Amino acid sequence: MEWKVFAATFAAVFFAELADKTQLVGIGMAAKTGRPLTVWFGSVAAYILVTVISVFLGALMARFIRPEMIRYFGASLFILVGALMLLKVI
Repeated sequence: MEWKVFAATFAAVFFAELADKTQLVGIGMAAKTGRPLTVWFGSVAAYILVTVISVFLGALMARFIRPEMIRYFGASLFILVGALMLLKVI
């Protein structure tokens, strides 16, 4: 295992998810249902599935598209969504 890649990925995902809306959903579900362990298992299962899909999709895309282009597209999409939210379009 490449520990530098692992550590960088862990840090990026950890801090991106720390205050994400999905965390608020988990808090709300645990409070509403009173079943924190069940909510935790559901959240972990969802994160695993989403991560598997995104990693394999990224690996597939990298076979056909230069990684720099994927990064530029992702950054552009992030900026576009932010601008639309700022303008209250979405």
